[in-house]
Amino acid sequence: MSESPGLDGLRVLAHPVRLRILSLLTGVAMSAAEAARELGETQANVSYHLRRLHEAGLLDVAEEVRIRGGLAKRYRHDPESGSRFTSANPREEQLLIATMAEELKRRSEFRVPGKQGSTSDAEMWVDRETWEKALEHARELSDLLHSAAKPPRTRGTIPVSATVSLFEMRRR
Repeated sequence: MSESPGLDGLRVLAHPVRLRILSLLTGVAMSAAEAARELGETQANVSYHLRRLHEAGLLDVAEEVRIRGGLAKRYRHDPESGSRFTSANPREEQLLIATMAEELKRRSEFRVPGKQGSTSDAEMWVDRETWEKALEHARELSDLLHSAAKPPRTRGTIPVSATVSLFEMRRR
């Protein structure tokens, strides 16, 4: 099946390497070779995933540069591009959330012991006004972090993890 936004749009996001690529390319434009080195993946693998993400409209070609006689595309992720993805298929959204959960497990292995952080998990009932306010705060948090993202290993920066998934649940 196609992985375009119109058909199975979320499926393109439901791969852990693709989530890592999107996170990485929020702070800097990179070629497949540069991203592969940073992610510890093969260039061929990263190149494949970059193409899929670009086809889905999640990556822009920021520039094309000559490297050793060839032309390399450097891609950049605009975090706002993800808002174009909607799906009538709840299984796709579940697949995305499951992929995010697996990525959170991977990242947690790199958590610095004793350093300040915040963890919260909840399944609860709240009034509509509180829910709308929580959603707005989550969007603000995402905007703050994405707009401040820098290239990996930039002097004065620290690597951080942020995973937020808020959703209204159906009554059981």
